[in-house]
Amino acid sequence: MLGAVVAGCGGSDGGDDAESARCASPNATFGDAADVGTHREVAVHFTCEETALAGTLYLPKGAGRHPAVIWVHGSGEQPRLNYGPVVAPLVEDGVAVFSYDKRGVGESEGDCCTSPGQYNLVAADADGAVLAVRSHPEINADKVGLYGASEAGWVVPLADSRLAKPVAFTALVDGPAVTTGEEEVWSDAAGEDEEGPLTAERKAEATQRLQEAGPSGFDPAPYIKQMSTPGLWLYGGADKSIPTDRSVAILKRMEQAGKDFTIVVFPDAGHGLVDNVPTAPEAPETLVTWIEKAVQAS
Repeated sequence: MLGAVVAGCGGSDGGDDAESARCASPNATFGDAADVGTHREVAVHFTCEETALAGTLYLPKGAGRHPAVIWVHGSGEQPRLNYGPVVAPLVEDGVAVFSYDKRGVGESEGDCCTSPGQYNLVAADADGAVLAVRSHPEINADKVGLYGASEAGWVVPLADSRLAKPVAFTALVDGPAVTTGEEEVWSDAAGEDEEGPLTAERKAEATQRLQEAGPSGFDPAPYIKQMSTPGLWLYGGADKSIPTDRSVAILKRMEQAGKDFTIVVFPDAGHGLVDNVPTAPEAPETLVTWIEKAVQAS
């Protein structure tokens, strides 16, 4: 479960997640690029809402003006990505990748973690990361995109809507296009915390409960509608956390209205399409291939 129902984008009272949270001047600093064989690594520090954040920029071997993609975290305590199955092929094909420790995790200061619907601070952090990466001398500022999974489906559209210059593309994996309340209903009904796959009977029951409950809590749809650049949405058809069919229906309506969305569903896959052991073995390659095409087209 990604979270319970919370009214509004800023939570019930906005407290530690004020709607006014922004990161227009992250004041990024960059360490020297360290050659580690297959690629180069740069230590990055930037500041959002008086909180110092730290991460690693993975650069291709050759110097130049590289396109880049920035990882946006899912829920919970999430450190920066290591040089793994998605990062490595992108970097070795010429796409830089930036990943930072979520606020309150690893070398990043602040408090972790988000409450359901309280995405203003983490969206500000994502925007700060975009501006930081755009300022690096080896990055093509016109070819910077956002990539995230799970809860990032709520965070990325919000973050993109607040940038003066939108990102070049977005790639979301297991990202809910439904409200936080609908996700809670679905994960409870589908038995997210129970062993075993999502059966047809359980899926039908969860679908019925979802229809009866209706939308509530934070709704990403208004922000998704504002997105003006190409977007990838990858889903598992047997996801017990995200109501895939409902999310896809929402996105397809927007696609039919003119959005440049690519929607891919792996029918038998569950949540975790880009986990270390992905629920669909072909999902990471699908993601990497799409991002590489997106940076070429941008």
